[in-house]
Amino acid sequence: MKAGAVEFLTKPFRDQDLLDAIQVGLERDRARRQREAEIATLRERFEWLTPREREVLPLVVFGLPNKQVAAEIGTSEATVKVHRSQLMRKMAANSLPELVRMAEKMGIPTTKP
Repeated sequence: MKAGAVEFLTKPFRDQDLLDAIQVGLERDRARRQREAEIATLRERFEWLTPREREVLPLVVFGLPNKQVAAEIGTSEATVKVHRSQLMRKMAANSLPELVRMAEKMGIPTTKP
Protein backbone atom coordinates (compact mmCIF):
# COMPACT_ATOMS: atom_id res chain seq x y z
CA MET A 1 0.00 0.00 0.00
CA LYS A 2 2.89 2.37 0.71
CA ALA A 3 4.51 1.77 -2.71
CA GLY A 4 7.82 3.32 -1.69
CA ALA A 5 6.38 5.97 0.61
CA VAL A 6 8.09 6.55 3.94
CA GLU A 7 4.84 6.42 5.87
CA PHE A 8 1.14 6.26 5.18
CA LEU A 9 -0.76 8.48 7.56
CA THR A 10 -4.50 8.09 7.96
CA LYS A 11 -6.66 10.98 9.01
CA PRO A 12 -6.86 12.18 11.64
CA PHE A 13 -3.14 11.98 12.40
CA ARG A 14 -1.12 13.55 15.14
CA ASP A 15 1.39 16.27 14.31
CA GLN A 16 4.13 14.17 15.89
CA ASP A 17 3.39 11.30 13.48
CA LEU A 18 3.91 13.66 10.55
CA LEU A 19 7.14 15.03 12.04
CA ASP A 20 8.41 11.49 12.71
CA ALA A 21 7.67 10.48 9.11
CA ILE A 22 9.49 13.54 7.81
CA GLN A 23 12.49 12.77 10.02
CA VAL A 24 12.63 9.15 8.78
CA GLY A 25 12.44 10.38 5.18
CA LEU A 26 15.26 12.86 5.71
CA GLU A 27 17.47 10.23 7.35
CA ARG A 28 16.84 7.75 4.52
CA ASP A 29 17.68 10.40 1.95
CA ARG A 30 20.86 11.36 3.82
CA ALA A 31 21.98 7.71 3.92
CA ARG A 32 21.17 7.25 0.22
CA ARG A 33 23.16 10.33 -0.74
CA GLN A 34 26.10 9.16 1.36
CA ARG A 35 26.08 5.73 -0.36
CA GLU A 36 25.87 7.35 -3.79
CA ALA A 37 28.78 9.69 -2.99
CA GLU A 38 30.86 6.76 -1.76
CA ILE A 39 30.15 4.75 -4.92
CA ALA A 40 30.95 7.77 -7.10
CA THR A 41 34.30 8.14 -5.33
CA LEU A 42 35.06 4.46 -5.85
CA ARG A 43 34.12 4.65 -9.54
CA GLU A 44 36.36 7.70 -9.94
CA ARG A 45 39.26 5.74 -8.43
CA PHE A 46 38.41 2.77 -10.66
CA GLU A 47 38.72 5.01 -13.73
CA TRP A 48 42.38 5.64 -12.82
CA LEU A 49 43.20 1.93 -13.13
CA THR A 50 44.94 0.72 -16.27
CA PRO A 51 43.17 -1.90 -18.40
CA ARG A 52 45.48 -4.59 -17.00
CA GLU A 53 44.78 -3.51 -13.40
CA ARG A 54 41.06 -3.69 -14.19
CA GLU A 55 41.62 -7.21 -15.47
CA VAL A 56 43.53 -8.19 -12.31
CA LEU A 57 41.00 -6.68 -9.87
CA PRO A 58 38.21 -9.30 -10.16
CA LEU A 59 40.74 -12.11 -9.92
CA VAL A 60 42.29 -10.61 -6.80
CA VAL A 61 38.97 -9.98 -5.06
CA PHE A 62 37.95 -13.55 -5.86
CA GLY A 63 40.93 -14.57 -3.73
CA LEU A 64 43.25 -16.06 -6.31
CA PRO A 65 46.93 -16.01 -5.34
CA ASN A 66 49.34 -14.05 -7.54
CA LYS A 67 50.60 -17.23 -9.21
CA GLN A 68 47.10 -18.20 -10.37
CA VAL A 69 46.29 -14.64 -11.47
CA ALA A 70 49.49 -14.69 -13.54
CA ALA A 71 48.46 -17.97 -15.18
CA GLU A 72 44.94 -16.61 -15.90
CA ILE A 73 46.16 -13.46 -17.65
CA GLY A 74 49.33 -14.92 -19.15
CA THR A 75 52.01 -12.90 -17.39
CA SER A 76 54.60 -13.37 -14.67
CA GLU A 77 53.91 -13.47 -10.96
CA ALA A 78 56.17 -10.44 -10.42
CA THR A 79 54.09 -8.43 -12.90
CA VAL A 80 50.90 -9.41 -11.09
CA LYS A 81 52.45 -8.26 -7.79
CA VAL A 82 53.13 -4.85 -9.36
CA HIS A 83 49.60 -4.57 -10.79
CA ARG A 84 48.08 -5.69 -7.50
CA SER A 85 50.14 -3.17 -5.56
CA GLN A 86 49.20 -0.37 -7.96
CA LEU A 87 45.49 -1.14 -7.87
CA MET A 88 45.53 -1.28 -4.05
CA ARG A 89 47.23 2.12 -4.01
CA LYS A 90 44.96 3.69 -6.65
CA MET A 91 41.81 2.35 -5.00
CA ALA A 92 43.11 3.53 -1.58
CA ALA A 93 42.49 0.09 -0.09
CA ASN A 94 44.44 -0.74 3.05
CA SER A 95 43.66 -4.46 2.94
CA LEU A 96 42.25 -7.15 0.68
CA PRO A 97 38.94 -7.33 2.61
CA GLU A 98 38.53 -3.57 2.13
CA LEU A 99 39.19 -3.98 -1.61
CA VAL A 100 36.58 -6.75 -1.75
CA ARG A 101 34.00 -4.49 -0.08
CA MET A 102 34.83 -1.73 -2.58
CA ALA A 103 34.40 -4.13 -5.49
CA GLU A 104 31.02 -5.29 -4.15
CA LYS A 105 29.81 -1.70 -3.83
CA MET A 106 30.80 -1.02 -7.43
CA GLY A 107 29.12 -4.18 -8.66
CA ILE A 108 32.36 -5.94 -9.64
CA PRO A 109 31.80 -9.68 -9.28
CA THR A 110 33.65 -11.23 -6.36
CA THR A 111 33.15 -14.73 -7.73
CA LYS A 112 35.45 -16.26 -10.29
CA PRO A 113 34.92 -14.58 -13.67
